[in-house]
Amino acid sequence: MTKSQMRKRISDQLRTLSDDRLQAAYHFIEYLNEHESNPATEELLSIKGFGSSLRRAERQAALGKTVPLAKVRRDV
Repeated sequence: MTKSQMRKRISDQLRTLSDDRLQAAYHFIEYLNEHESNPATEELLSIKGFGSSLRRAERQAALGKTVPLAKVRRDV
């Protein structure tokens, strides 16, 4: 089966799902996309402490605890 055929069949199947199952399918596809293998991502995640630093930064950003770039770099 070609990619095009798979995409059509998936699309056809999605149209028949209940709202709850459609939402579950959406979350599953979102999960797959977020965890798609990417050599650059794998390289970064292999750096000791990078993952925990990234999660901490994401939490800080979500809380609005950020510093404007202009304060970090005066030449920007």
